[in-house]
Amino acid sequence: MKVTGSTNIMVRKLIRNLEKSKKPLWRKVAEELSASSRKRPYINLYKINKYTRPNDIVVVPGKVLGIGKLDHVVTVIALDFSKSAIEKIRASGGQAMSIYKALETFKDFKGKNVRLMKQ
Repeated sequence: MKVTGSTNIMVRKLIRNLEKSKKPLWRKVAEELSASSRKRPYINLYKINKYTRPNDIVVVPGKVLGIGKLDHVVTVIALDFSKSAIEKIRASGGQAMSIYKALETFKDFKGKNVRLMKQ
């Protein structure tokens, strides 16, 4: 069976741009996005709340779902969000940002407050 990449042209372009980056975090995200869409993680807000501290930056190479609540401010960067997840993140004072926008905004990730959540 022939191995193919994503059929979504925007995801393919995103993977190429992430691979060109010199930051190891973006290269790891590109590797995770290169897997089939069925293997991409779905992370719930309660898990983000459990494993983060205030003002952390969370990168999810998949979709963020709105089950649970956030009781502190975090910036969540993901490929996709559910509508309820966006509402709850913003209600807690945090930011929900796509990987496309984050790649332009956060060219220089520095600090220990950046977390990659896969499962």
